[in-house]
Parts: sequence; structure tokens; C-alpha cells
Amino acid sequence: AKKKMLQLGASYDRGFGASPNARKQVEDVIAELELLNDETDAARGIDGTGFSPMEGNWRMVWCTASDVLILGANPLLTVGAIYQIYEPPIVTNVIDLIPRVQNLFPPNLAPSSLLRAEVQTRSSPRADYPMRVGLDFEAVSLKPVEFLGQDAGFLPPLGFDLPRVFELPDDVGYFDVTFLDDELVIIKQNAPGGLFVLARVDDASP
Repeated sequence: AKKKMLQLGASYDRGFGASPNARKQVEDVIAELELLNDETDAARGIDGTGFSPMEGNWRMVWCTASDVLILGANPLLTVGAIYQIYEPPIVTNVIDLIPRVQNLFPPNLAPSSLLRAEVQTRSSPRADYPMRVGLDFEAVSLKPVEFLGQDAGFLPPLGFDLPRVFELPDDVGYFDVTFLDDELVIIKQNAPGGLFVLARVDDASP
């Protein structure tokens, strides 16, 4: 089932180019994987107090969340790799953005450029929900990585911290883990909704 999940993700651009039939196939595979899930406490250690089975780098292979899929409609930028980096208690969502024109021409005519967007959150367990991870958003940044084939790491990132105006209740800002092993994780976010399938990778370099 994991192999089929990865094949479908590759064939339909992680959900950005999915047909109704492809979505149905993925739904069936996900249901099969969820029945095989052996993990019962995915949130343990997510607050940084001990071992966390979520720790590491995960690359998105499928998504149904509208707030992510809408990025595919951008007329100027296309979506590169998308990661979740777990360094408990910090979880960083990473989206690599590439100029669309770059994909239309050979490299000698359109030197590579890449912009990395990062959203930093602080994670915490939820009482009585061992498969639920709470998230508090802390900071957003845009980091130039490459511009016209040249290293752009010397350019300062554009970023800001998100103010903590009030405490959010536990039923806001979380996701549930429905499958987790050493290779794959499936999560369902509370709001704005949607499902993510991510594969573990060695690093999240651009």
C-alpha cells in the first residue's frame, strides 16, 4: 500500500494535478494504510521532553488541503518540494517556490531561482488524545536561496514573529496522526481541513 501511495503521489503531482478517479484511489489506499497502523502514541515527546517518533524530516507526497493546493494556481510561481521538519517542540513547514518560466526553458536560458517559505510552529500533546498534536504558530519567513543561478543565501530573509495575543483552546490548531511508521506519516489537520501524506527523508535541503 505504501508503494502504491508513493506511485499515485508521483503520478498526480502530490494532489495538485489529481483527477476525481485519482483522489478516489488515494482515499482507498489511505484507508488501507490506516487499518495497518500500529502506532498508538504518535504525540509522545512532541513537546521536546523525550523521544518523539515524529522527529525528523518529512517530504509531502500527497495533499488534499485547499490552503496548500491553491498555491498551484499562482501564475508566477510553481510549487517545489514541501516539507515538515520536526525538531520537537519546534515544527517547521517549508515550501520551496520556483518561477514558472524556469520550467519552460532549458537551464542555460532560464538560470535557476528558488524562494523558500517557512512557517515555524510550537507543538504540544493534547490530553487524552495520544494521536493528536497541537500547534501554535510563532513565525513566518521568506528566504531567497538562489537567484538566476547564483547563491542568494547572503540576502536577508523577510520574516516576522506572530504575536501571541490570546490562548487558543485545545480544539483549535491541531492535527491528528492516522498512520505512522519509520517511512510514512498521514495527518489530518483540524482547520482549514485536509489531509497530508509525508515520506521520511534524510534532509530537507533546497
